Amino acid sequence: MPTRVPLEKTAEEHAEDEAFLALYGPWAPLGPAELARELAGFDRPWWVVGGWAIEAATGYRREHEDTDISLLVCDVPAFVELVRDRWHVWNNVGGVLHPLGGRWRTVDEPASQLWLRADATSPWVVDIPLTPDVDGLWSNKFLDGHVAPWEQVTWRAADGIHYLRPEIVLAYKARLRRPKDEPDFAATLPVLDDRARAWLRTALGSMVPDHPWLDRL
Repeated sequence: MPTRVPLEKTAEEHAEDEAFLALYGPWAPLGPAELARELAGFDRPWWVVGGWAIEAATGYRREHEDTDISLLVCDVPAFVELVRDRWHVWNNVGGVLHPLGGRWRTVDEPASQLWLRADATSPWVVDIPLTPDVDGLWSNKFLDGHVAPWEQVTWRAADGIHYLRPEIVLAYKARLRRPKDEPDFAATLPVLDDRARAWLRTALGSMVPDHPWLDRL
């Protein structure tokens, strides 16, 4: 198995990571295949986003700090019901956490996240940035008016798992302007067809019009 490329991080990012771990505790993320086994029987859409989605689309193997999947906000209650016997589900709203189930049945902020862990002494295993839905359709929370059936913004890999389309992953990453995302962009650019490149140019022009990736597209 080829060695994974280390993540490129600034000293400031390393300091932020240390502060994060001190506040929220450790992570031991499950990989996409492990999560697929955990979600067997879940009959609602879910898909992998972030760095793992880039790896699936390109074959570029780098270190992963976590595993990010997403699901529609309207499906949160069904998700909590599925996993409640195995995992505690916490809703992260701007860094403030509260458990779902019982008193809190669903999320108050559609653009928030879910974190899972087995119990208070166990590490977090997955980060789930939620996707606001529009009448059950996927919507882009960073690009107004981008609404589509979830099947049109994801693709199914040979492992049977759905991944967010790589051009949309890059659009999400571009907002953050992180050094660690530069290799992901370089690896993805050659696999984007003309349609995907055109979409990404338009998206970046709307979201981050001064982004240097525009010159390379």
